[in-house]
Amino acid sequence: MTANNALLCVAAVLALALLTSTWDLKLRPKVQQAAGAAHPLFPPVKQEKQSLRETLSWRPPHPPAVEDPHFPPQFELKSPEAPNSVRVICMENSIRVEAKRDLLGIGQLIKPADITLGVCPSTGEDTQDQVLIFESELHECGSQLLIYEDTFDYVFKLQYTPSPLGNTPIIRTRNITVSIQCQYQRKHNVTSSFLNPTWTPFSDAKVSEESLYFSFKLMTDDWQFARPSSEFLLGDMMKFEVSIKQFHHTPLRVMVDDCVATVVRNTDTVPRYSFMGNNGCLFDSQVTGSSSRFLPRSQEDHLRFEVEAFKFQQDYRGVIYITCNLKATAVTAVVDSGNKACSFANGWTEASGVHEACSCCDRDCGTGSWPRVTGNRGHLTSTGAEWKEEVAVGPVTVKERPLSDTS
Repeated sequence: MTANNALLCVAAVLALALLTSTWDLKLRPKVQQAAGAAHPLFPPVKQEKQSLRETLSWRPPHPPAVEDPHFPPQFELKSPEAPNSVRVICMENSIRVEAKRDLLGIGQLIKPADITLGVCPSTGEDTQDQVLIFESELHECGSQLLIYEDTFDYVFKLQYTPSPLGNTPIIRTRNITVSIQCQYQRKHNVTSSFLNPTWTPFSDAKVSEESLYFSFKLMTDDWQFARPSSEFLLGDMMKFEVSIKQFHHTPLRVMVDDCVATVVRNTDTVPRYSFMGNNGCLFDSQVTGSSSRFLPRSQEDHLRFEVEAFKFQQDYRGVIYITCNLKATAVTAVVDSGNKACSFANGWTEASGVHEACSCCDRDCGTGSWPRVTGNRGHLTSTGAEWKEEVAVGPVTVKERPLSDTS
């Protein structure tokens, strides 16, 4: 190797060493700084958090103002109108009720099984007009007979109880009870004989039939008014007033020949309790030890008696019907074994004071019994100078008196 070549090689080595040293000095501080190591020539730089020196002006947005509701001018809430959905036809011995299936008038058709007339289901349906039909005798379907001085009324209840819709627990109608009443005037066989002069002999049966009106009703405790309720508790006194309204007659005296209690409106059924008979003998006080009695008579055309409330054994309903045979005679007729009003309390006494007329009450008074008028309300029968009619009150409900708490 020549001397020139040797010098070139030494120079190249020195240049390479200088270049390597320079790059090492540039890169090492960055590596040490990244590693967190101190370097004598490059101490670490201290970092400070930048503080916020200005107050922020941002605020959360306010909720929108609540505006008052706006109603249409002259708005009126319409009152619901009762739909004309029930039609009643009162006939001589029966009743017909027609009820629209849209009973409430809201477009909801009721189910036929959900509506009854008292205890009776519908007897037919007009599918074209969507009308349910109920037909019943006047004394059927749980009707109630109310007897007044000039009229007697049969009252029915049309009852609707909605069942849930489909398989849901909801309904869109409500329970409804419609009171239905058929009223009949207490007129008896009015004929052209009404034009006869008022001095027609008293024994003329036709004149008597058209101008006699028997009344049999429950009274309030003070005897001043007809009792609005026929519900009693055991121990109560049921007060009855019998009267007769007359027009073309000499004065009349009213009597009660016999009375029977039953659980239905039929005197020929069992159980039955005959608490008055033998032509005016009130047996109840003698047989049961009750306080039942006739009140002293103050008017010839009125007669009052009271019976201690009772119910039939094992009859959980406590419903009874009282049917009596009434009789009218001239006030000039003698009060005797066939025409009397007798009560028992340590012996028999008569409401008019003629007590000897009651002497036959413990045996057969010998006057017999007159046939009952059945199935023909308001019909009078006459025998000589006597006029008779069968009348009824009911249903009368007798409930048990609640016991006081002894615990």
